[in-house]
Amino acid sequence: MQPAQIRRFCLASAIAIFTTGCGPYYDYRAEGMVERQMDAMVFVEGGEFMMGNPGGWSVRSDTLPVHRVVLDDFHIQKYEVTQGDFELFQAATGYEHSYQFYDKKRDENPDRYDSELPAVASWIDAMAFCQWLGDMSGKPVTLPTEAQWEYAARARGKIIRYATENGEAEEGITMAAGPTPRAWQGRPYDEMLPNPPGSFPPNSIGLYDMSGNVAEWVNDYYSESYYKDSPVHNPKGPQEGIKTVIGTNPDVYRVLRGGEYRDFIGNTTVTRRKEIQNGSNGITGFRCAY
Repeated sequence: MQPAQIRRFCLASAIAIFTTGCGPYYDYRAEGMVERQMDAMVFVEGGEFMMGNPGGWSVRSDTLPVHRVVLDDFHIQKYEVTQGDFELFQAATGYEHSYQFYDKKRDENPDRYDSELPAVASWIDAMAFCQWLGDMSGKPVTLPTEAQWEYAARARGKIIRYATENGEAEEGITMAAGPTPRAWQGRPYDEMLPNPPGSFPPNSIGLYDMSGNVAEWVNDYYSESYYKDSPVHNPKGPQEGIKTVIGTNPDVYRVLRGGEYRDFIGNTTVTRRKEIQNGSNGITGFRCAY
């Protein structure tokens, strides 16, 4: 067995133990994961910043206009939630992932679902995990708002492009190197992989991988024009999102932040994109906040 296969086998064995009704072991593992997740919360002092695209880093119209935002204090996880912890959550609660093609995608690219990599989760799944964490810890845990995410990524709103140790993107030093045909030797684009959370140094307030790994879900509905109408204090996004239909299934768009590992140049903290809330693929991940 390869190391990744061994880790998946071990996790599958743990899940099998969970589902056989082994109460004390189940309680111990669930409590331990909650404690570990909550210990990874970083306090972020609130303040005022200019949200959007203050450095002119993005050509996307939905990063404008730059606008003043004032946030209260909050906490946010220093790491992206891993696939192993997401699967442990599923085993502990009986939660079924929401994405209809999840198993198909996993069969096509099993390496992306390695337990040490960022979780592959839809917005629905990510929110379910964070709310469960809140129920277990007694804290109001949820996904961060878009404003909280950007403020934290930019180290309390500094005018920096990348959420790295020095605000710069240095390939293989502050964030993962960009993919090259030689490095991947012709492997399909979809088989490229992110890094395990914490592979590179954190930004100056102790948060890892907010540039250069996976695109992270935030709480907000997506609207291209929301920045024009955003309130100053603690904005939470539009009250409803853009609706769409995928096949025969109605859905709505949510916001992803932070770029992703297949696009080194585009991995800026002002990158925002929309994705259906039931969508899930290898580029998505999340961290929780309260």
